Amino acid sequence: MNIRRFVAICIVCLCLIVMSAIAQENNTTANETIVNETNVTAIATPTIEPTVAPTAEPTAAETAVPTPTEAKFRVGPTVTLRPVNDVIDKSHDGLVELYMNNPSLNDVTLTADVQVSVPSGIHVYGEGFGYGAAAGTVAGKFEVPPGTVRTIHINIKADKTGDFTVHFTGLYWPGDDKDAFQQISLTHPLTVKEPSPKPLDPEPTGGDGTKELPYTYIIIGCLAVIAIVVIAMMIRKPPKTEVVIEE
Repeated sequence: MNIRRFVAICIVCLCLIVMSAIAQENNTTANETIVNETNVTAIATPTIEPTVAPTAEPTAAETAVPTPTEAKFRVGPTVTLRPVNDVIDKSHDGLVELYMNNPSLNDVTLTADVQVSVPSGIHVYGEGFGYGAAAGTVAGKFEVPPGTVRTIHINIKADKTGDFTVHFTGLYWPGDDKDAFQQISLTHPLTVKEPSPKPLDPEPTGGDGTKELPYTYIIIGCLAVIAIVVIAMMIRKPPKTEVVIEE
């Protein structure tokens, strides 16, 4: 009987111990849950604000600056002398043409700086030359646009006879690019048979430059006209005369 009571008491005590342990475990779990919930609510969730991207300011459209092209000749120009009259006498001056040709294939203007020099006793008068005239040397600056030709007439007078040489020197370059200059050097011989009547007069001798007709040709021409008139009068037949007789 006592053993049964002892066993019953042990079972009851064991049940009480188990129930108290279960109850304690439940309290611990509940406390941990409350602490976790508290921690979770205590932590503030950071709010991320959207960043506003800066708007790009409108930029003005850049205008392309054209690159300046180098001034140069595609085709080389022509600068030469053309003798018109290389014999000087009292009726005619020496005449030389300075010929300049700038082909149309070029896009730049031909600029030439030319000087003409002669020995003493020879006087030069050039068309378009601006300084140094009648002092043995004339000089001038000329421009020839693309696709054009320019001819400069140079009159030469002399106050003494002999053989002389005219010297042409100078420079020419494309447009305003003087660093691309080219040199020119030309010569031409002249023969002076008779001194010019007015060597210091810039006007050409003889005005329009036509040759004077010799007096012999004038006399022969007049005699020929007179002979033709006389022959015509002799050959001409006399007019017919009709006589009418009335009855």
